[in-house]
Amino acid sequence: MQPSARSRNLHSPIRDLVIPAKKLQAQGKKIYYFNIGDPNVFDFDTPDYIKEELIKAIEGKSGHYSDSQGDKALIEAVVERENKKNNLQLTNDDVVITQGISEGLHFLFGAMIEPGRGDEVLLPGPAYPPYIEYIKFLGGLPVGYKKIEEEGWNPDVDDLRKKINKKTKAIVIINPNNPTGTVDNKSTIKEMVDIAAENDLTLISDEIYDQLIFGKTEHVSVASLVKDVPVIGLNGFSKAYLVPGWRVGYMFFHDPTNKLGDLKNAVNSESRQRLSACTPVMKACAVAFKGPQDHIKEMNRKLKERAEFAHKRLNEINRIQTQKPEGAFYIFPKVDLKGQWKTDKEFSLDVLENTGLVIPNGSGFDPVYGKDHFRSVILPPVEIMDEAFGKLEEFMKSK
Repeated sequence: MQPSARSRNLHSPIRDLVIPAKKLQAQGKKIYYFNIGDPNVFDFDTPDYIKEELIKAIEGKSGHYSDSQGDKALIEAVVERENKKNNLQLTNDDVVITQGISEGLHFLFGAMIEPGRGDEVLLPGPAYPPYIEYIKFLGGLPVGYKKIEEEGWNPDVDDLRKKINKKTKAIVIINPNNPTGTVDNKSTIKEMVDIAAENDLTLISDEIYDQLIFGKTEHVSVASLVKDVPVIGLNGFSKAYLVPGWRVGYMFFHDPTNKLGDLKNAVNSESRQRLSACTPVMKACAVAFKGPQDHIKEMNRKLKERAEFAHKRLNEINRIQTQKPEGAFYIFPKVDLKGQWKTDKEFSLDVLENTGLVIPNGSGFDPVYGKDHFRSVILPPVEIMDEAFGKLEEFMKSK
């Protein structure tokens, strides 16, 4: 049986590299997995109070299905957090619990995009690859708007405005940004909100790293700045609460002009098809916002130190230059390929083969604005990054 064309065309620059990496590892080569934003494979771990709540949920009678929209206690915790933090007036009906933001993207674009209609979604260039892949998979067209590398990857609002047309369905903001690790400032976000208002467009705001800020730019939530623009917020627990493998995120609909009702109903219909997210995990995460938050301060301390090291060390390597991250887990250097590699994907594969360093190619994050780059996590301790980047430096010297 032949698979569908849409499934054959799915790509993951982050995960696809694991396949050749595992083969090299089986041959005895040391591999440095700098491709996945999973803090728990390094020196980070889930806070004890969340682990204890999961144990309590498992020992209790929580092996049942939950409501498809999500566990009530977790929904209430999300509503309380978002309303307090961003001065919103969400109700329980405005929230859907998802198995990570990735499932939320599948629900959202499945409800938003009509195949064959030519629907377009504007994404930051570069962006987290599942945005690109899900939009294409579900019959839409992802369109990147430029983020200016020389200006700390600040969004180019003029480029954004030029790319809006009658087929544009929504504007996505990923802040802090994956893959660049940069944080959009308040004035730029306000300009983007104004553009959405002028064009009667919905904003999709991915803020999964909103608590992981260690630079000078303060994080501002999109929903906190709008008056008459609908916002679909995406967030979760994987990153700041160190439960990436638990797969629990959420989506909220901030709808001041009552435009998202049908879309919300469609998303809820999709959620019912998968029955429910994991009940014990949802019950454990319901305490996340109210428990001790000390681990977040410690995470940011470590990430700041590691971001500064990665920025300095990578800029010392011949033909590599990069901006300094201010949030999230990532750094997105530019490489001068000098014709030695036809593409950045070829570069990433060559680096893997010769150094064991797994770094996803930048064009997988945007074919235009990610080209000739790669993404690396900044999660490993400094000594591990130093060892891996040392191998990269020797590799670049040999070319």
